[in-house]
Amino acid sequence: MREWWRDAVIYQIYPRSYQDSNGDGIGDLPGIASRLEHVASLGVDAIWLSPFFTSPDADMGYDVSDYTGVSPLYGTMEDFDAMLAKAHELGLKVIIDQVLSHSSIEHPWFQESRASKDNPRADWYVWADPKRDGGPPNNWLSIFGGSAWEFDPRRRQYYLHNFLKEQPDLNFHCTEAVDALLDSMEFWLKRGVDGFRLDTVNFYVHDAKLRDNPPSDWQHFPVNPYEAQDQIHSKTQPENIAILKRLRALTDKYGARMMVGEVGEMGRQIDIMAEYTTGEDRLHMAYSFEFLGPDQTAKHFQSRIAKFFDKAPDGWPCWSFSNHDVKRHVSRWTKPGEATEDVAKQAIALLASFPGTLGIYQGEELGQTDTDIFFEELQDTANIEFWPEYKGRDGCRTPMVWSAQAEHGGFSDAKPWLPVKPEQAARAVDRQEEDDDSVLNAYRAMLAFRRERDELRLGEADFIDLPEPVLAIRRVWGDANLTGVFNLSSEPQALTLIGAGTPVGPGTFDLDGTALDLPPRGFVFLESQGALTLTLREVTEEA
Repeated sequence: MREWWRDAVIYQIYPRSYQDSNGDGIGDLPGIASRLEHVASLGVDAIWLSPFFTSPDADMGYDVSDYTGVSPLYGTMEDFDAMLAKAHELGLKVIIDQVLSHSSIEHPWFQESRASKDNPRADWYVWADPKRDGGPPNNWLSIFGGSAWEFDPRRRQYYLHNFLKEQPDLNFHCTEAVDALLDSMEFWLKRGVDGFRLDTVNFYVHDAKLRDNPPSDWQHFPVNPYEAQDQIHSKTQPENIAILKRLRALTDKYGARMMVGEVGEMGRQIDIMAEYTTGEDRLHMAYSFEFLGPDQTAKHFQSRIAKFFDKAPDGWPCWSFSNHDVKRHVSRWTKPGEATEDVAKQAIALLASFPGTLGIYQGEELGQTDTDIFFEELQDTANIEFWPEYKGRDGCRTPMVWSAQAEHGGFSDAKPWLPVKPEQAARAVDRQEEDDDSVLNAYRAMLAFRRERDELRLGEADFIDLPEPVLAIRRVWGDANLTGVFNLSSEPQALTLIGAGTPVGPGTFDLDGTALDLPPRGFVFLESQGALTLTLREVTEEA
């Protein structure tokens, strides 16, 4: 029997920014529950909740101080149970974030670990002696700037933090620490969650010998010095596979549950995704930042997808274009003079044509753009030392907009934690609901089309070799052939169709006999009895 997650569309909710129910300007679990009908109306299968656990919020909840507690900012455990029950009533699975590689500095485990070198949790975190001159043990760097090591005077040792110093790394070479993390995951499985999104899944195990990382092959020194190193020792260690197998064994005890891992690794993301999902005893699926950057070329999409299935024919990917850590794809990909709505509508059609599980980030279904955040409005201070070259992640985290005319977009009655600005409010849900040509309704139509077409959900995939900027992907299921053709540019493209193809589903195109014309950001799905062939022709050529 095919697993539910292989065909799924997963909708990410950033709890702090979805819906405020109690007037404090911060989204919460009851607020999420009140908006689940909207989520279900999109035709998605599951929600992924970013962290709502007890946390001092040095990194907006990705610094957990109680893995089995609910932060008072978001409500209570009863609120979580009610939200979970309502989601299940609506046919939505619920996936929750698990930030296992590091905890908060305020977690009781770390407080005990830092107290001495011989307490029961002394080895639960990564500790190392200073060098003779007092410096850190090696050259590892933090993603958020500076050394990845922080000196603690109580132990007279350094502890490792790949992110903020308030996020000490747990020691996955310590069996007791891993046992405790699995116990916390089992708490949520028993509570009824349907799966886990595993934050920074390749960061779990570090090189026990603490060897220096070599320099990366950079041509121009990066804005963030972290990128000047090749992190071959600080993460993605071979021993990580054994940890994944333990996680899989735990979830398999509970039936139809799943895990999707986030892979963060420059240059080797697809290889690691493939390695981590190969076979039936590792992750169910993985995703990376491959499609979360500025590259929107046909070559990039085709090469990444083809490479994954070549490396892991029995593995499974999850693809997405936006999330809470990157600039929204409509803002990344829209060129001057283009309509963002055209980019947004094509994006969901393109994503739905890919083989694998799909991820959608809240507001994406509205064609939402990044918010321009001023320095004085910053909340994501983790990246503040890279300002203004890198302005952080607040721009993609601003509140969901429900009502164009309501103050703060209907998100809250109080001033929200991040501003709702006019450009974002203009894309509110209520303004798009009744507009048949809106991005919101384009998402609903495209996801409904995907559900109807076995080729898109189940079919094998290959690509038709065409020059940029056209991508053509063929999906085959049994005798059914469905070919998606996408003009990824802001200029019209003209093609000649070889073979009989019938347009089906959503699209923006003109087909006259064998002449297929795609306007800027145009696309079409062609149904055929056999394989189609396409060639590019001059736009000025008459059909």
